[in-house]
Amino acid sequence: MTELLFFEPVFKERIWGGTKLTSFGYEISSDQTGECWAFAAHTHGQSVVKNGKYKGLTLGELWKENRAVFGDLDGDCFPLLTKILDANQDLSVQVHPNDEYANIHENGEFGKTECWYVIDCEENAEIIYGHHAKTKEEFMSMVEQEEWDKLLHRVKVKPGDFFYVPSGTVHAIGKGILILETQQNSDTTYRLYDYNRKDSEGNTRELHLEKSVEVTEIPCTSNKLTVQQEKIHDLSVTTFIECPYFLVQKWLLNGTTSLKQQKPFLLVSVIDGKGSLISGGNTYFFKKGDHFLVPNDFEEYQIVGNAECIVSSL
Repeated sequence: MTELLFFEPVFKERIWGGTKLTSFGYEISSDQTGECWAFAAHTHGQSVVKNGKYKGLTLGELWKENRAVFGDLDGDCFPLLTKILDANQDLSVQVHPNDEYANIHENGEFGKTECWYVIDCEENAEIIYGHHAKTKEEFMSMVEQEEWDKLLHRVKVKPGDFFYVPSGTVHAIGKGILILETQQNSDTTYRLYDYNRKDSEGNTRELHLEKSVEVTEIPCTSNKLTVQQEKIHDLSVTTFIECPYFLVQKWLLNGTTSLKQQKPFLLVSVIDGKGSLISGGNTYFFKKGDHFLVPNDFEEYQIVGNAECIVSSL
């Protein structure tokens, strides 16, 4: 039987990053560390297996060479990317393409539909989620006139909030928000607006106005989610979204629960607490900041402890 697989994340410096990722026990090399790529199999970053017989393999290599771990799923590339983001400053206002557009314009890259779980945030923190333009002409006019307050839709957030961000949605994570992001395996972002800020060398970052306008959904669709909740013994499961790209749940564990593997695999990010997972006579301990993959052949297992996890699969 495959072992439980723990992964070493990849860290990314960003102009808007900070130091809050240290709260997960991570060692970071900069006070502008914006992203922890927890489960990553992209050319821009690969997380690495930390334990067992697959130790040292990247997630991409594991996907290519040991497909049984993932239930023998098809596909050239691992489909998901999980990140934790520390927005010490506002992120740029951006929009992502869908699969069709990205395949044509970004050398075969996936499109980027994503979702956010708010782990923590400052009081009165907010995100940009959608826009108010009714037509493409109105949208372009507001952009050209830099009428950002009129164009952009702002939403107050609090810890525990969840947002689904399909491709074509204008969005931005605001200052003071710590989120876990589950997304398609893509690093394609079109910047619409970046507050005219400059980097340490005095340069503004590139904008992608033409592509942004081409891929933005106009008018903007409201994405209302039907959240489902289930109690399995000592485990409370909240299913936020199940769409063609991913399944995302929150697990609140307070005790002991036996589970059966019902998905090809599970990606588990521990955002608080600690516990253990028992399967095949083996016990694996986990704590806040750990990211582990439950392989396909873990048909039955038991989890014990007090922990909060964000769990994803297909």
